[in-house]
This record gives sequence, C-alpha cells and structure tokens, in this order.
Amino acid sequence: MKIAVSIVLAVVTGVDGTKDISKGNAIVVLVLLCLYSAGFGWSWGPLTWLIPSEIFPVKIRTTGQSIAVAVQFIIIFVLSQTFLTMLCHMKFGAFVFYAFWVIVMTLFVIFFLPETKGIPLESMYTIWGRHWFWSRYVKGQEVLENLP
Repeated sequence: MKIAVSIVLAVVTGVDGTKDISKGNAIVVLVLLCLYSAGFGWSWGPLTWLIPSEIFPVKIRTTGQSIAVAVQFIIIFVLSQTFLTMLCHMKFGAFVFYAFWVIVMTLFVIFFLPETKGIPLESMYTIWGRHWFWSRYVKGQEVLENLP
C-alpha cells in the first residue's frame, strides 16, 4: 500500500511535489492510507505485542516484555515526530522509505525468528539454541533434539 500511495503522489504531484492534488486524487490517497492502516492493524501492529510475549523464556519474560514495550514506544514517538518533516522534504519518497523498512522487517522475521507454535514457554532456550543464527548467543541451556 505504501508503494501505491507513493506512486499516486509521484504521478499526481510530480516528482518534486509542487503540483496541487485534485479532490479525486486526494480521496484515492486517503482510501489507500486507510487500507494500509487496516492492513497494519491486522498484521504488523499486533505482532509488536505478540512476538515478545512468545519468544522470551519464562525466567526473563517480564523483563524482556518491558524492554520490548519501551523500545516500541520510543520508536513510535520518533516516527510520529519525524514523519511530517520527512513528508515535506522527501515528498512521496517518505512512503518508499517506510515500504523499504517493511521489506526489511519481513525478511528479518522470515530468517531470524523461529517458529514457536506448539512449543511450551519453558522450552524457548531450546528453540533459540537450535536456530542457525541465535544458537551462538544462547549458552548454558541443554538443546533438546526431540522437540518439533
């Protein structure tokens, strides 16, 4: 959706963003942004709460969740404070910038977050210990080979 918004804005307002946008095109941009917000609310939005609650072992769950929430709030604050400035300077490129980060986040999830479905919370060290990347950082816990 972000790419669609950036394309519409680039075509309608020009690459330099100096042309005025018509009411019809403004409605198209508004609908695309609403669709993006709805999609975000159904996909990436809840993941910022779900993933930290599932990936931390029981011993550090409360600390890990607290840090994850604090980092999330700081990032949201920074994004909300910088978006209008980015939009004024980068024009439609601000949406391309955020679309790039959605791609990076997706790749991170695919390659660096192991599947935790059906795994008991007590076995999180095992999951992290068997992961191709995180296994070099998870030390001191026995890695069980019989878990799915």
